[in-house]
Amino acid sequence: MSKKKKKTQSEIIENYYDLKVDKVDELVAALKGEDLDDFSPVSMNISDCTGVYSPDNVKRNGEQKQFDPYKRDILSRIPVWLKALFIKWWFFGAVAYFSLMGLMSITDNLDKMVVTGVIAGIMAELFVNPIFRYMEVDGEYKPYVMFPFPFKAFWTFFANILYYVLVTFAVSWIYTGINIMIGATQTSGFLAIEPLLFALFMLAVDMAAIGIKDLIVFLVKKLHKKKVVENV
Repeated sequence: MSKKKKKTQSEIIENYYDLKVDKVDELVAALKGEDLDDFSPVSMNISDCTGVYSPDNVKRNGEQKQFDPYKRDILSRIPVWLKALFIKWWFFGAVAYFSLMGLMSITDNLDKMVVTGVIAGIMAELFVNPIFRYMEVDGEYKPYVMFPFPFKAFWTFFANILYYVLVTFAVSWIYTGINIMIGATQTSGFLAIEPLLFALFMLAVDMAAIGIKDLIVFLVKKLHKKKVVENV
């Protein structure tokens, strides 16, 4: 009698964690107001789920395409680092095009660099960083942001402007250095500023600065953790 009782309890425990698919289907049917006696499984055809009957929802063999809520789109298959770098490079290129090439009324190079840096900081704060926050799931885009703080942190607006002004000046020094080397090797010719290469230099300086910042933060946290362990 005891063995039979133990066996029954074991069967109950084993079956306790089984997914009750039929019960879930019955619940869905009940919420839809359907009669459970005439219940049929919920269709996963795209046409049935969306209510739109389109030829695009039919395969070549005539079968209906099935809805897959776990299907990954093409964008999610692209590595995070590639998406982050491309987005920043594209925005830097747009800034260089509209500021350096578009503002012809500003003739002084120093003023142009300041304006370019200010526009780049505004673009980063209002477009680039919010795009990263929208796309990220578990903070995977934070290594590509200089100030990875919430959007409500108002001070980051001015910090990004100042930071990208410095980045823009660093890029101008790169151009100056390259042109000095060109002048030392040949009598004529220089590297002109154009959006694509300028954006590439900005991206390189930006990521180098972010890498240095992340290294400093890592070392400070490591030192702080070491002190806490020693004090314990």
